[in-house]
Amino acid sequence: MATPRADPRPPPGVSFEVFPPSEPLAARRLWDTATRLGALEPRFFSVTYGAAGSSLERTRQCVVELMSRSGLPVAPHLSCAGVDRESLRELVRAYWDHGVRRVVALRGDGLNGDRFVPHPRGLVSAIELVELIRAVAPFDISVAAYPESHPEAASGAADLEHLQRKLEAGASRALTQFFFDAEVYLRFRDRCAARGIRQPIVPGILPINDLAQTARFARRCGASLPAWVAERFVGVEADSPAYREVATATAIALLERLWREGVGDFHLYTLNRAELPWAICTALGWGAGSTNQPDASVARNLASTGFS
Repeated sequence: MATPRADPRPPPGVSFEVFPPSEPLAARRLWDTATRLGALEPRFFSVTYGAAGSSLERTRQCVVELMSRSGLPVAPHLSCAGVDRESLRELVRAYWDHGVRRVVALRGDGLNGDRFVPHPRGLVSAIELVELIRAVAPFDISVAAYPESHPEAASGAADLEHLQRKLEAGASRALTQFFFDAEVYLRFRDRCAARGIRQPIVPGILPINDLAQTARFARRCGASLPAWVAERFVGVEADSPAYREVATATAIALLERLWREGVGDFHLYTLNRAELPWAICTALGWGAGSTNQPDASVARNLASTGFS
């Protein structure tokens, strides 16, 4: 792999997604992750919201603690699933009163992979959710985008129209579902531009901590996992230093390509594990106090993987 080169542009903006912990060991991992990645001074941490609203209270508690521990902007996920309109409005107002200024607005999913079913007194789409949030306070709102189309979309064109309506309702940007082929994102960005979408389409990047788990995630959300990506891990022992180097090099190759194509912001799905996001950002020279120079020791280790 070629050593990442210095770039005259300032480092891009990076944000990280975490999820609320459900037990003490998971909580320690989250706070370790937040502490380490917080040192990179990301634009924000987003905090997920369980299917059908199953982690609403844990998400709220996590947001409050993360704000106090990191001192960084935190963007809680908000979902239409499992909650009525008035309760959502109260939650949004409570976040604003606590100092939250960013949110991620999602329709949400049903439990155990079931289809979304609206609450009898709730909202039916992320478009309505964005409108509700904007009516409460002037939040910075992110919404979801699907470069390979949402699994429930009638067509790619219909999915793109839905994204445009979310953005027109008042969202500031879209964070994409993860993908592993740069061309998937670049074609999608071109389609957005052709439709007149001007808000940033921020690529969502999932470092491959576990290939089998990643494959399950991809099947569930309709994302493709190219064979050439899987082939990179053949013969590499899981959870070994070599495995992590392959995973890091794979993500870096994708990020470097997007960076060269003018992408200025990235959103990394951490799964509450700091190792790969930290290694990726360090190797690229992105983060707090960065001079946009890559970490030489990380680059040397990655060069041994042979990826370019």
